[in-house]
This record gives sequence, C-alpha cells and structure tokens, in this order.
Amino acid sequence: MEIKDVLFKLSNACAIGTIDDAANIAEKLLSEYAPVTRLGGNGMFCTLKGEKNYTILLDAHIDEVGFVVTDITDDGFLTVQKCGGIDLRHLPAKMVTVHGKEEVPAVFVSTPPHLDKGDEMPDSIAKYKLDTGLGVIAKDKLSVGDYVTYRTKAKELLGDAVCGKSFDDRAGIACLIELARRLSNKTLPCNVVILLSDAEELGLRGAKTAAYSISADEAIAIDVSFGNGPDVPCDQCGKIGEGAMIGVSPTITRAISNKLISIAKKDDIKYQTEVMGGSTSTNADVISLTKCGIPTGLISIPLRNMHTDVEMLKICDIESVCDILEKYLLSGGVTLD
Repeated sequence: MEIKDVLFKLSNACAIGTIDDAANIAEKLLSEYAPVTRLGGNGMFCTLKGEKNYTILLDAHIDEVGFVVTDITDDGFLTVQKCGGIDLRHLPAKMVTVHGKEEVPAVFVSTPPHLDKGDEMPDSIAKYKLDTGLGVIAKDKLSVGDYVTYRTKAKELLGDAVCGKSFDDRAGIACLIELARRLSNKTLPCNVVILLSDAEELGLRGAKTAAYSISADEAIAIDVSFGNGPDVPCDQCGKIGEGAMIGVSPTITRAISNKLISIAKKDDIKYQTEVMGGSTSTNADVISLTKCGIPTGLISIPLRNMHTDVEMLKICDIESVCDILEKYLLSGGVTLD
C-alpha cells in the first residue's frame, strides 16, 4: 500500500480517549511485518530483530486532538471541553462526529452574519455549542463523557499536496509503517523498535511510559512541525515540499542530528533543519529523559493548519523522512559507527 493510501486510511479513522479505530488499523498494517504488542493505554510496538544487541526506538503518536462532551441540554445542544490544543477561531460551522451509543454528526453553532452584533469571539470553548439536530432525543443517544472528533475526510489537492484531519501525527505513523515494509526483508545491524504511542496531545504521556518499558539504546521521534504559510514567521517554520525537518536543539542529541544531516547530504535527499532553543514540544522531550537518559533525535514533516481538520502537507516530505531514516537504521545508528 502506498504511503498516501496508508495516510488517508489512518486519517479517516479516529483515535482519541477510548476511541481506537485508527490504532486498530495501524496495528493490522504493522503486524504484516512483525508481531505487535499493545501497551495498555500507552500505544503499541513491534520489533524488527537485528544482528547485534543494540536497539533503536522510532516513535510517532497515534492520537489526535478533539473534544469531550461536558453537558447536553434538553433541546439537544452540547457543551464540550478540549482534548489537546484547539484553536477556537476556526470552530464555528465546523462539522464533527460525537462518539456516543452510535456515531452522531454535529456542527459547531455559527451565528449568521445578519444577526452578528459585532461582539468579540468567545474566549472559552464552553461558550461554543454543538448542534446535533436531535432535539429532545439527544440524551438517548449521547452522554456526558462522549468523545468528539473532526468529521473531515482526507483529500488530494493539486500536485503532491493532501489535506485532512489528524495528519498530526498520522503522517509519522504512515512513515513508520512504510519503514517497517522496507526493512522487513533486509538484514539489520541492530534491533529496530517501532512505537506508535498514545496521548501525545495530552502531555506526551504514552511515549514517556512506553520508552521506559522498551529501554532502547537510542531513539528518534517522528512528528510534524510548522509549515510555511501567510503570517507564519520564516524563522519558525519549514517549507512544504522541501523535505524532512531535522531537529537541532540542546535538549536532543547532536550526534544523531548530525548523522541524519550527513546522510541527507551524502545521498542527495531533500532536508531542512529545525533549530529549537530548548523544548521541542514532541515526544523527543520525554524519551530523552527516560531512566538515566536515552540519546534522542527528532525528524519532522512540515505541515500547515496544525490542529485543524484541514491539515496540509506534501507526500514527498514523508518520503524524504523515510529515505533518511532507512539509511540511518541500516547504518546502525550513532553508537555502532
């Protein structure tokens, strides 16, 4: 299955809280190449065995941002709270799915411009309401505590661009599944553990506990990062279509960053650097602090419209990440040099 097909399949499914449709799909795809072990609520992993007792951990997170129902009125309107970072500005008129006793479509209420009094947008998500159209029977189908996800289906744009929900970080998951496919019939110099962690959007929770359990010798987190666009500062983003964003930060291991860059240069693979002064706001932050510390790198895919239902990226950037990581893993990482 092509990377784009895997990405679309994962994006169109959901993974938030107890909703694990995307996780089930990812497990099925990954298990074609190695047995998969579930880690309770912290994700899943598989191991590709190598010739030496040295382990490189690759991580990407399966969960997505969304909402949870906190109140249902008698006439069928819902109040929600955020699960992860949500930009309130884009919510009015947005379509979502409420995962109750059955999947119920709903839309965030939007005041018609004819009736708009010119008030500022609400500063609290509790002031935004979801309209189910169910009226008095809403409480028969839905309950407080039900999860809510964006309803958008992934779509192709012109050229190599695609858009959809939860590309953060299903793009990273698609990359790991592609790497499993490429490496499954090759002789590896070391063990490669592929981790699909959970609850990243809720505070990097799954990778922290999973990395402790796996106890790798080194690790690389695969995530998305800010892609260029109108009003996005050039020094705080990467360029869509210009390849993998290799992380450079005092909180991640410079030897890993340097080797990733060296591989990209040597094999003429498109890449760009992403320089951060401290925290990366990715799973790399918690993996590097596991036990007595794990040497950790970061490589990201540039993405526009982060944490919306129209996240946009280019497939060639995912391929760039795959190409660099494949060569890195076949080289045995940094310690086996």
